[in-house]
Amino acid sequence: MAILTQAVNGRLPCHYCGPCERGCSTGSYFSSQSSTLPAARATGRLTIVPDSVVHSLIYDAAKNRVTGVRVVDTTTKQTRDYSARLIFLCASTLATTRVLLTSKSPRFPDGLANSSGALGRYLMDHHFVVGANGAIEGLLDRYYQGNRPNGIYIPRFRNLGDDASRRGDYVRGFGYQGGASRQGWTRGGSEAGFGVELKRKLHDPGRWTMGLTGFGECLPRADNQVQLADQTDEFGIPLLRIHCTWGENELAMRKDMAASAAEMLEAAGCREVQTRDAYKEGELGAEPGLGIHEMGTARMGRDPRTSVLNAHNQAHDVPNLFVTDGACMASSSCVNPSITYMALTARACDYAVGELKRGNL
Repeated sequence: MAILTQAVNGRLPCHYCGPCERGCSTGSYFSSQSSTLPAARATGRLTIVPDSVVHSLIYDAAKNRVTGVRVVDTTTKQTRDYSARLIFLCASTLATTRVLLTSKSPRFPDGLANSSGALGRYLMDHHFVVGANGAIEGLLDRYYQGNRPNGIYIPRFRNLGDDASRRGDYVRGFGYQGGASRQGWTRGGSEAGFGVELKRKLHDPGRWTMGLTGFGECLPRADNQVQLADQTDEFGIPLLRIHCTWGENELAMRKDMAASAAEMLEAAGCREVQTRDAYKEGELGAEPGLGIHEMGTARMGRDPRTSVLNAHNQAHDVPNLFVTDGACMASSSCVNPSITYMALTARACDYAVGELKRGNL
């Protein structure tokens, strides 16, 4: 979760002081506002250009280089260009791919750096809203303390290379996020009662419950893809048309995600254990995209014929173009990916600086 346990550069260790989802006023919970932007500003080389939307990248075929970025002013709707020696594209998976697809030229009619045809393909997301919950008896003299952005985490334990973890019905695996808490007054919406008696009953916290929600790996498939639509947004930039579904592997995995969660809760002594699979039950919240961990569409790979980027996040086709957000991912694993993107970005920056010093860029 990237939460400090000791002070770092003026950021305090977490002391569970507030609702984490509203932002961390002490900077204990990582955010760009508390960590990376102040570090960038301290270099004296940071320029932030607000009210600007990236339209496309400018490509010079004679040099085989991107020479700059074209943006649209959100107020005037006018375009302007910025030149650069290197371009790092890190706009988030779908926005990055949208920029690359929009950046067409005679050499790259299907999108910049897309000689492989892989740009826009192999879209992935984590599938979730599946697991189990149950009631915990007793402990009514206890209550949880403070706030935190997550509860417990159970790492992947399926298909790890040994016979005990191997499954025959699907490959890869999943992890669980979960936690325990006491029910609040909102439980009254599903309980019998009326008037003062109900209010008195709901004044005190209810029983303890425990829940586990699985986050499963999604396999990369070429037919899960994004393309430019015929429509444009208010800035004249083409919208994306997205086609993405869960495959047989993900659907088979979800059965185990629910069953294993129930098995663990029952073994821990929970009562009234119930499984849940929002996708199977037709509820909103389980479709691709709602895990908000979009990955793929400009994947890394050794072969320029089947991938967009090399191992250093550098475009095979355009040497001074780097893509370092989720678009670069070749597989999704089953864990929250943001810190991986940050590590890949730092690694790619180090490589790019080295190449500049060697005169290769």
